[in-house]
Amino acid sequence: MPGDVRQILLGEDLMDACEGRPRYQRNDYLGWIGQAKRPQTSEDRLEQMLGELRRGGIYMNMSHPPSARP
Repeated sequence: MPGDVRQILLGEDLMDACEGRPRYQRNDYLGWIGQAKRPQTSEDRLEQMLGELRRGGIYMNMSHPPSARP
């Protein structure tokens, strides 16, 4: 995970929410943010990820309830 994203997650108290997501979701978010060509697009994508982590139950603008863990 890029250091700047890690710092933002820690600062926003969202690291646990991020780490609670399945690995594929974390990888998708980071890849999607990192592949942006324009800085503004990267910032917009980061804000979307943060908002979805705050709300929970949403992944890439789709309903995605947390899975039950044994």
